[in-house]
Amino acid sequence: MPSIPQPLVPEDDGGADAAVASALAAFSAGTAGPAEVISALSGARLLVPVVALLTSSEVGEHGLRQEKESEMALPKLVGKDGREAVLAFTGVEALTRWRPDARPIQATVPQVCQAAAHENAAAVVVDVAGPVPFVIEGGVLAAFAAVESGTVDQLGAEVPGVTVARMAEPHEAAEAPRRRRFGWPRRGRG
Repeated sequence: MPSIPQPLVPEDDGGADAAVASALAAFSAGTAGPAEVISALSGARLLVPVVALLTSSEVGEHGLRQEKESEMALPKLVGKDGREAVLAFTGVEALTRWRPDARPIQATVPQVCQAAAHENAAAVVVDVAGPVPFVIEGGVLAAFAAVESGTVDQLGAEVPGVTVARMAEPHEAAEAPRRRRFGWPRRGRG
């Protein structure tokens, strides 16, 4: 039997992260760019909507059609160009603006981006119904997804224009060749 995952933040009140709300407001006002929003989002909790999807129905004893079976589904947005996007929200208020019957699931930005990549979606749209919609796509989407999946080393080869820096583990750093020191004269203490 599957277990219900524990929430990321058990005491979460469903409100938007203050730093994210501030960055989105500044972005909307034109006083901040996408980099500031991405920076604020990188450590924030988002809410991913899950909705009930009717899979079969039947006619009840009173002659009315009624639900027989349903499944929970992750809705996707389809743009005019046919590209799909996964939806995410900064808080319950933004989620209910879009669809009041959706159920929120807590997730990190890398988790949402990995889900989008898994679904072959081109983007993640944050707060699609406002107050400030924001799109994560392209290399940023791929980078967040790679962080979650542990494939950051492959990212440089897969996404043009992306350079990946790798920090050596402490035991690897000890085995690295020592750098040559230049013989600069030392200044005397005085």
